[in-house]
Amino acid sequence: MSKSALLFPGQGSQKVGMAKNHYESNADFKAIIDEANSVLGFSISSIMFEGPSEDLQQTENTQPAIFTHSVALFKTLDISADAVAGHSLGEFSALVASGAVSFADTLLIVRKRGELMQEAGRLNPGTMAAVIGMADTKVEEICTQASLSETDLVVPANFNCPGQLVISGHETAIDRAILLLKENGCKIAKKLPVSGAFHSPLMQPALDGLGEELENLKISRPLCPIYSNYTAEATSDPDVIRKNVLNQLLNPVRWTQTLLNMKYAGIEDFKEIGPGNVLQGLVKRTLKEVRISGEE
Repeated sequence: MSKSALLFPGQGSQKVGMAKNHYESNADFKAIIDEANSVLGFSISSIMFEGPSEDLQQTENTQPAIFTHSVALFKTLDISADAVAGHSLGEFSALVASGAVSFADTLLIVRKRGELMQEAGRLNPGTMAAVIGMADTKVEEICTQASLSETDLVVPANFNCPGQLVISGHETAIDRAILLLKENGCKIAKKLPVSGAFHSPLMQPALDGLGEELENLKISRPLCPIYSNYTAEATSDPDVIRKNVLNQLLNPVRWTQTLLNMKYAGIEDFKEIGPGNVLQGLVKRTLKEVRISGEE
């Protein structure tokens, strides 16, 4: 009997109008969105439904918006799985789905995480770039080559699927890396419209603040294992989970390895829950002979 996994999207899956149709047609979904507004003390739903886009793109709003949409959808689907995983921010949605943490407590941490990451982006200005059509190991080599010092560095940030990475760091180092990547035959290497160098050492200012928040978060043993972005391994240990979601801030999202490890563990049914369909595409490009579907 094949096993199943639920996957939850991260930043980049947001769009104005997200979740509005569910809110208007499903009373249970509406109740969760209303709870989010109450917990946060402002209307995240109006930013989700009406924008403007500039407000929704602010990391401090994007993260609670995607998290709320994903969790509300999960809670109204009456669904379970043998494992869960989430891409970056999505790891927090996966934790709620696994029963390890409460929605309200985690929503406050997700909002704080967004604020801290946005502030870290202001304190340590940097950017990110998409890299398509080159082996992971070659991209890692070029990042090392393009990094001149701790204040002028670039690192792999997201291993999304074979031949598709995101790199992160100081703008000068990113520019050097893009030139080197193209010189070495990379198909696409282009900067992304982001407010900071996420999943890199430039997020260090966010680490202490998030660490304090996570110390106070009650994490129970999950109902099923959660695969961590930081290690790409499954765990059910609350202490390990706490460390992993913190370490994720400064380290790459190992999504390719996560999916391969899931398949190796016998998981053949995948379902993405949340806005967009990015993760469905990554599953299709990473794994063969598995089933993938989604709920938006």
